[in-house]
Amino acid sequence: MSTPHAILIALLEKPSSGYDLARRFDRAIGYFWHATHQQIYRELGRMVEAGWVSVVEDETAAATRKKVYCVLPVGRNEVARWARETAVGPDSRNVFLLKLRADAVIGPLGLAEELVKLIDDGRARLATYRAIEQRDFGAASLTRGQQLQYAILKAGIRTQEMWLAWAEEVTPLLDEAAAR
Repeated sequence: MSTPHAILIALLEKPSSGYDLARRFDRAIGYFWHATHQQIYRELGRMVEAGWVSVVEDETAAATRKKVYCVLPVGRNEVARWARETAVGPDSRNVFLLKLRADAVIGPLGLAEELVKLIDDGRARLATYRAIEQRDFGAASLTRGQQLQYAILKAGIRTQEMWLAWAEEVTPLLDEAAAR
């Protein structure tokens, strides 16, 4: 996935100011695609130049001269093209797994504390996902779009649950190494 496409998708869901978009990335989208506020603003400028989005001043916020970004048809077409043509591959960039491989070859590298932090972060993320699930997907009937968004959230929940179970299995191996 590329940051411009993640931004376009977010804007297709809801036209937003750069600030509001950055907050949405912090609160929701960022759980599976991270972008800094600076990256978001930079990409918005590029997308305006490319003709993918337009900028309109929010009349309800005239005092702040808030700019709202809206996806143009060519931007929608770009998202469709990207979704059809971009191949999905395995994420081989997990740094901690690479560190574990180094630990396996070199010997104990003191990774137990880092794993504990990752477990704590994973538990916090899972709790956040569960809160979103209860808040946003408790209705008896969901639209197709809501069902797809819920499917994405469930993938995150299951990924966190699986990762936490795996991490609990690895913890004794790192604790044993630390005891030596």
